Formats: sequence, C-alpha cells, structure tokens
Amino acid sequence: MSGKVSNLKINWQIAWPSLLGLAAAFLAAVWIAIYIMQAPAGDLKDLLQFLLASSLPSLLLGYMAFVIGRKWLHSILHKTLLAYSLGIVIAIINIYVTSQLMFVSRHDFLLLGALLIFSGILSASFGYLLASGMTQSLSQLQRGAHKIAAGDFSARVYVTEVDELSDVAEAFNMMVDELERSFARQREMEQARRDLIAAVSHDLRTPLTSIRAMIEALADGVVTDQVTIQRYYATIRSQVESLSSLINDLFELSQLETGQIQLRLEPVNLNDLLSDVIETMRAQAQVKNLALSGIFSEDLPIINVEFSKIQRVLSNLVQNAIRHTAPKGTISLATKIVPDGVQVDVADTGDGILPDDLPRVFDQFFRGEKSRSRETGGSGLGLAIAKRIIEAHHGRIWVESRVGQGTRFSFVLPISP
Repeated sequence: MSGKVSNLKINWQIAWPSLLGLAAAFLAAVWIAIYIMQAPAGDLKDLLQFLLASSLPSLLLGYMAFVIGRKWLHSILHKTLLAYSLGIVIAIINIYVTSQLMFVSRHDFLLLGALLIFSGILSASFGYLLASGMTQSLSQLQRGAHKIAAGDFSARVYVTEVDELSDVAEAFNMMVDELERSFARQREMEQARRDLIAAVSHDLRTPLTSIRAMIEALADGVVTDQVTIQRYYATIRSQVESLSSLINDLFELSQLETGQIQLRLEPVNLNDLLSDVIETMRAQAQVKNLALSGIFSEDLPIINVEFSKIQRVLSNLVQNAIRHTAPKGTISLATKIVPDGVQVDVADTGDGILPDDLPRVFDQFFRGEKSRSRETGGSGLGLAIAKRIIEAHHGRIWVESRVGQGTRFSFVLPISP
C-alpha cells in the first residue's frame, strides 16, 4: 500500500509542472485575445470553449508520451528534444482543430503550420545547446566518479557552466578532497599500527632474550661464582621492571586513547606541583651535574586537574631533559598566565631535536636518531602519554627546539571556571 502511495506521489510531482504550464498558457491566450486582439464576445466565448475542451486531452497526450519516452530514452539530450517535439506536435494539432472550427483555409493552416514548425525547430536547437552543455558537464562528473572509484583521488571536475551543475562539481571536488584526506589518515593509521607492532615486538624481544639467556646460564650452571649470580639476578630484576613499566605504559596509553580513564579532578596550584617535581628529580640531575631550577609566576590561579597525571607529565618532560642534556647544562621549569590558561615550560640546554624529528616527537615509540637505542632509557611512550593526558584535560602541548641550543616543551591547561 505504501509503495502505491509513493508512486502516486511521484507521478503528481512529475505532472505538477505540466499543470502549471497549462494554466499559464490558458491565461496568456485569454489575455492576448482580450487586450491585444480585442476579440468580440462571441469569438472569445468560442476560444474559451475550445481551450477548455482541448487543454485536458493535450495535457494527457503530452504527459503519457513524456512518461513513456522517459523510460526508453537514457540521455538528457534526447529527453529535452522529446519535450520540445511534444510541444510542437500538440501545438500543430491544436492549430489544426482550431482552423477547422474557424473555417480557416488550407493555405492559412499550412502557412501557420510551417511557421510553427520553423519556430519549434529553432527553439529545439536552443534546447539542444542547453542540453548538450548539461550532458557535457554530467559526462565530466561521470568520468571523475569513475576515476575516484578506481582509486585515483587526484581527479577533479571543472565545469565552465555557472549553474547548479557547477555547484555539484564544486561539491564533488570537496567530497574528493575529504576522501583523499580520509584515505591519507587511514594509510597513516595503518602505518602507525605496523610501526607500533614492530616497536612493541622489539622492546619486548630485547629484554626477554636477555632474561632467557641469563636464566639458562644460571640453570645450566654456567655461572657459579656468587658475584656474577647476584649480578645476573639484579639484571633480570631490572629487565622485568622495564617490561612491567612498558606494559603499564601501553595499558595507560590505550585507556587514554579510548577515553576510558575518568579523571579525578582536584584543585591544584601548579607552582607547588612544580616545586615537588624539582625536589624529586634534583638527585637525578645532580648525578649528571645539571642545574635544575624553577621560575614561578606569582598569583597563579588554582586549576582543576588530576594531580598524579600532571605530575606524570612533568616527570616525563624533566626526565627527557635530564637524559638529553650534557653535563654542566641547565634545566628550568617555569609557569605563567596566558589568555587561554596557565602555561608550563620545561626548557633545557641539551642537544636539541632535529627539524625532521620535531613533528613526530609525540608519536608512539618514536625516538630520535641519537636516542634510538635502549641504552639512554625510555620506552618511547612518555611524550605520547603526556600529550594525551594534557588533551584529556582540554589543554594543548607543543615543543620548540634548535639543534645545539636546547629544547623547550610547553603545555597550557585551562583555568578552572
């Protein structure tokens, strides 16, 4: 039942313009007869009777021919010519019937018919030009769609006509741009997934291989002296702790990326938090003969954050600075108020980061060339975790660095409402 109602609705939508055209033609003919031809009342009455009698058959005939033609013709050009041809044929039929009723001579009828055919063909030629421009634009859209379907996302459609089809072409190009960006993101995500698997495999395999070798040496009695045995046990313990730390980092990163971690916000003064971090990390800095200091802004507003998470971010940033700063260097932590919140800077006088590496420092498992080995420590997840923690607090984090002059990591957290 619903299908029939839908078909009926569609048919009325197709016929509605024809009904409007018929009404407009009827009113135009009456207006011309009254105000231009100034036809007598009798002729006007005959004209009205004829128009009323011929309008419905003309509309029905034209509508049926158009509906049938639409099913058999598969070109806008041909359908346009069909519409013009129907108009000419219906006009000739109406003129012929009128000539018979008005006793117009055969010569006059043929003359009117010739003029009408001439005008109709001329009008159809203009319709042909219009339809051919439309079909050309549609052909360009079709070729562009086929290229996109074949995977060529460089395809674009440029239509010279300024009409709805040019709007469609512009929307088509915007869609292709978005598809291209989407597939680029998909390729990047796929590459990141492969890199992640490779990095995790490497970071798990290396300590596991070392642990296995030392356990086999202990089990087979290859190592017998107590000093070496204790050193093996200490190394195994250290490797296990590294593995445990890596697994915890992976789990935390996964939770941050999926939004599964619910932050436990509390009022925090970042100056106090930075002071605690400095005191905690001072011993590590002194081992490398590094100066660790803080420059705090006065009257810093209280913000709502999860204390342990922001402490984790600061610890990661300071540890990175210690790891990559040469002895006798300096590391400074600073706070200041900015328009969008409170900014924290962690700056060092280390080797700096290569320009090609800067866009990737927050990627998972990324390590610069000089710190690629595990000897310098770190799993390559600390900055990735820091970035997601800051973003979970609706903040932002970035890095500035110059090779040989040092690096500054900065993040901004919004001020509590």
